[in-house]
Amino acid sequence: MIIVSDKAKERILELKKEEGRTENENIRVSVKGGGCSGLMYDLNFDAQTTETDHVFEDKGIKIIVDRKSLLYLAGTTLEFSDGLNGKGFQFINPNASRTCGCGESFSV
Repeated sequence: MIIVSDKAKERILELKKEEGRTENENIRVSVKGGGCSGLMYDLNFDAQTTETDHVFEDKGIKIIVDRKSLLYLAGTTLEFSDGLNGKGFQFINPNASRTCGCGESFSV
């Protein structure tokens, strides 16, 4: 399961409205090879699911995760920061043994 912070929920709802997204479009979170730590997060809107996807809901936000990515993301919290140190979504991942300085990539 992926947990959504209150700030992340607010920002997701704002983005859906700003971009004219439909109710059928949910957040897809996945893990891909790359980044300075070996693996990187990918976050976007998606209206499609496959039979190997898992769909979670937290605070009214539906999150789609493919089976492979779920192994890396279980227990992760999706946070949003708009402070001086950067603006954007952040992943607080208890499975990561190392993360890069920007927080966009990790290793296990």
